[in-house]
Amino acid sequence: MKVRVLQNLEAISREAAAVFKVAAKNCIALKGSFAAALSGGSTPRRFYTLLGSEKYIEKIDWSCVHLFWADERCVSKEHEDSNFRVAFETFISKVPLPASGIHRIKGEKEPEDAAMEYEDEIKGFFGKKALPVFDLIILGVGEDGHTASLFPDSTALKDTLRLAVPVYTDRGNRVTLTLPVLNNAEQILFLAAGSSKAEVLYEILEGKNRKKYPAGLVKPTMGKVTWLIDTMAAGKLKRGQSLKD
Repeated sequence: MKVRVLQNLEAISREAAAVFKVAAKNCIALKGSFAAALSGGSTPRRFYTLLGSEKYIEKIDWSCVHLFWADERCVSKEHEDSNFRVAFETFISKVPLPASGIHRIKGEKEPEDAAMEYEDEIKGFFGKKALPVFDLIILGVGEDGHTASLFPDSTALKDTLRLAVPVYTDRGNRVTLTLPVLNNAEQILFLAAGSSKAEVLYEILEGKNRKKYPAGLVKPTMGKVTWLIDTMAAGKLKRGQSLKD
């Protein structure tokens, strides 16, 4: 595990875009395709906007890119809370990505139906015999330590059989990838910014109880995890250190 402390959200976004570009280039050269899972929220918005800029449109072979989502709210794709909508408006609509490269969670359906259909979509791309291996998964972390739509004490955290599950909360229903899928990725990139994340980042990255937080349970068996955080989010961490696990 690597932790990189950057100046601000702009610096995080630029580094994330660079990581995405390099990962896409390497995977496409090696096997002819690149499969990434995206997240929603406000933090990755600038990163997505950069992907939709001229610099990245020209340097990524979008015809070989396949986009999935780590989680989605159970709303229509046009809804302001839709994770798909954030990615679509900021970059998908601006790059030459074929429709076959978009593997969205159909949040407009009932949660269980949406989860089952999404699992079928994943199996259709990766195959049915083994866990999918995403080349890159973009994740965030909430102040309560949740990531994707895996919340503390959620029964979804214990699911080891399914690839995607419905999540029912008092703030709306969702669909999320499960921990086994996240932990089978080649590369996980966490993005976190702001002082409100400082306490939970200390607990996850330096504390002794990281396993009580869903984000702390993300630890790929064969892949790597990189945290890109700004100076405010890193306020309680050991300054200047490159943390490795």
